[in-house]
Amino acid sequence: MFTFCFVLYFTNRWVLKPLLPNSFSQAYLNDLICIPFWVPIMLFIMRKLGLRRDDAAPRGYEIVIPLILWSVVFELWLPRVGPFRELAFSDHADILFYAIGGLPASLFWKRWYRGKSPVPNV
Repeated sequence: MFTFCFVLYFTNRWVLKPLLPNSFSQAYLNDLICIPFWVPIMLFIMRKLGLRRDDAAPRGYEIVIPLILWSVVFELWLPRVGPFRELAFSDHADILFYAIGGLPASLFWKRWYRGKSPVPNV
């Protein structure tokens, strides 16, 4: 899932946006792949720092907390902060696409990790 999102991001940036401009690839595709791309990175870092006890599938709260936090930061706070006013724009649809991207990602992770025992920290 992470690799797919990584490839999709660069395909969007270098192919879809320049060659096939449309509102979805311009505004929402990156929001759609936000959770499936960033949550694994976040969990890997947490694991290395000892803040996560195993390599299990992302738990519900490990998906919902970033969804809420990123929604508040990127859609409410940054668009109102001086240096970011011209760079960040508040769009409630971004939050919807964060959530829509998180749903299939969570289903994929549950299926991917089914039957695998989590590797605990040692």
